[in-house]
Amino acid sequence: MTEIVFLGFSDFHEIQVLLFVLVLAFYVMALLGNTLIIIVTVTQPILHAPMYFFLRNLSFLDIGFTSAIAPKLLVNLLSEIQTISFTGCGVQMFFFLLFGLTECCLLFVMAYDRYVAICRPLQYTLKMNQKVCTQMAAFSWTIGILVAFGQTISMFTLPYCGSNRMNHFFCDISPLLRLAITDTYRNEVSVVTVTIVFILVPFLLILLSYIFIISTVLRMPSVESQRKAFSTCSSHLIIVSVFYGTIIFTYMRPKTMYSPDGDRLLSLMYTIVTPSVNPIVYSLRNKEVRVSLRKSIGRKTFFQGQWA
Repeated sequence: MTEIVFLGFSDFHEIQVLLFVLVLAFYVMALLGNTLIIIVTVTQPILHAPMYFFLRNLSFLDIGFTSAIAPKLLVNLLSEIQTISFTGCGVQMFFFLLFGLTECCLLFVMAYDRYVAICRPLQYTLKMNQKVCTQMAAFSWTIGILVAFGQTISMFTLPYCGSNRMNHFFCDISPLLRLAITDTYRNEVSVVTVTIVFILVPFLLILLSYIFIISTVLRMPSVESQRKAFSTCSSHLIIVSVFYGTIIFTYMRPKTMYSPDGDRLLSLMYTIVTPSVNPIVYSLRNKEVRVSLRKSIGRKTFFQGQWA
């Protein structure tokens, strides 16, 4: 097998141009929004706290995550036959898994940061200093690299000599397994194990941390303190719900509920839409980010006016 033919949207010729426009719009939003978040959190001193250090990492991951899928999808949507080379499929799968698994770990780290800030405020500067934050981010990246490499190697050492037509729009694990001409039981067990350990378990730990957070917030005597605490957590909770919700349903639902059209729709949600929505959620729900964005945009406008 030298190439793979995607069947993802080949049956929708009449709306492929519309899909191209929508995917391009969301991809540009993801690139611009996340790049702006990275620039603002680096240049604005008020955003040099641990929470925004992790947000900067999250924005970088979102850029990589959607860039692993969107460019090839955009090219294919304008092509008569939607293909990818076998080597390109392996590269795409590796980076898709790398950025996706790292983001799962990082979202848990961000939940732990909010837990310490609200439930253990006196210990926050000790537990979440710069060295600890860097180690947590590095650990998330290391997990993503190792697991992505292992999964990709195990997938591409299988024999593929039959049909090369994949009923999807990018190289995901489950659709590729259906093309193998050998028993894939061990690979399926490996996928389920990775899903449980690196997706389901972090998600459950995030939920547990928010149970403690909400319990602590409700015991605060001041309504203003409660409002401020909830506002710092709401953005993260929204992103966690959307990202983990679609991924868990995609990879852990029973086979009887599998639908190719539903699978493609869910995949579009977490690979294209979610990375473009994350910067909007954080900028709208976080006062410090909003203020810093206005300062950055105002400063840029001022310098443009000076040079005009």
